[in-house]
Amino acid sequence: MNTRIGIRLEDKNAWERRTPLIPAHVKTLQEQHGIKVYVQSSPLRAFSEEEYAQTGATIVPELSACPVIFAIKEIPPEVLEPHKTYIFFSHTIKGQKHSMPMLQRLLELGCQLIDYERIVNETGRRIIFFGNYAGLAGMTDTLWALGQRLAVEGLETPFSDIRQTLQYADLAAVKAAVREAGQRIATEGLPVSLTPLVCGFAGYGNVSRGAQEIYDLLPVIKIAPEDLADLDDHDPHHVYKVIFKEQDMVEPRAPGTTFALQDYYDHPEKYRARFEQYLPHLTVLLNAIYWTERYPRLVTKRALQTLFSQSQRPCLRVIGDVSCDIEGAIECNVRATDPGNPIYVYNPCTGQTRDGYHGEGVVVLAVDNLPCELPIESSTHFSNTLLPFVPELARADYNTPFEQCNLSPLLKRAVIVWQGELTPDYRYLSQFLPPDS
Repeated sequence: MNTRIGIRLEDKNAWERRTPLIPAHVKTLQEQHGIKVYVQSSPLRAFSEEEYAQTGATIVPELSACPVIFAIKEIPPEVLEPHKTYIFFSHTIKGQKHSMPMLQRLLELGCQLIDYERIVNETGRRIIFFGNYAGLAGMTDTLWALGQRLAVEGLETPFSDIRQTLQYADLAAVKAAVREAGQRIATEGLPVSLTPLVCGFAGYGNVSRGAQEIYDLLPVIKIAPEDLADLDDHDPHHVYKVIFKEQDMVEPRAPGTTFALQDYYDHPEKYRARFEQYLPHLTVLLNAIYWTERYPRLVTKRALQTLFSQSQRPCLRVIGDVSCDIEGAIECNVRATDPGNPIYVYNPCTGQTRDGYHGEGVVVLAVDNLPCELPIESSTHFSNTLLPFVPELARADYNTPFEQCNLSPLLKRAVIVWQGELTPDYRYLSQFLPPDS
């Protein structure tokens, strides 16, 4: 076994317990592919060192013996080693400021960086990801936040008994708790002052489907966005959901022009936001859209200021920003949070925030690594999708010029750094690095 790979510990925060490869798949790699796996010791990982050791993996304090290292979250610049190949979510492709020191260090050390986020098929769809687990955890935490916020207002509801995702043993326990809350809504009802209670889902991909999987455990009635303004149902024994697609969020600027999805993707500057009209009718907003600065924002600070400046209390209580782009699609998401302190109240009239669920304004959930709250299930899913690519990544020749490397086109597209240089598709990132780098 001359081919060696390492599984790095995760140290972004105390709640990050995931792993890129679970013990069962480590066993497969060693027994079927002849790949020797080294696992860095971790006091947090959801799978024990004993489970890895039983597969034949070697448990080590550090990974200096491994030329190829798999991780999940960003790696601190100071622990990077020269000429190694690192495979993880780097959070660099948008020029994210917090990741630029790490990217610069990878360049200085002559490393390779391969980003899971950029392993995509011909249509640009991601292949290796944490599935819908961000949505599953995000919706659960959003319902928890809603319950806590309503309790502060003096409204006791079945949501008050829902806990944060990480406080449950597993996903089955999460679903049981939400299902029980739904049964109580169906039988006992909600305070009439809350009705109709509407949750809006921005987006319809994997993350949104995960969030809907949780929300649908409640007694749900689905309606279309265009029916929101006329909704006048105060039956307290059910809740509503509405799914917003691109044509609900934006409209063409040119009069008489119809919405065209591909045209919007190609020329977002030709479109303007139209989502503000729906905000007064939502109790909860769950954001699950991909966003960059090319696109109009979903919720602006100005729109919230207008909504909360009215004399009557707005319906909107919680925004679960699962996508978590800081001051992005949800402009009032001014800072990311972690599972230990997951929410804050944003005051649209002052622009100030306050940790927790007390205060004037709207509660914002902004946890940037929600799948870590379901570490066993999310790691298992991720490892399943990653496993087929590991032998190729482990045996690739990283000493050849990039143009001649023997990685398949699918993986080659995900190479951001090769031998300390930005690859052609990612040279634009140089504009985000310090001038002297």
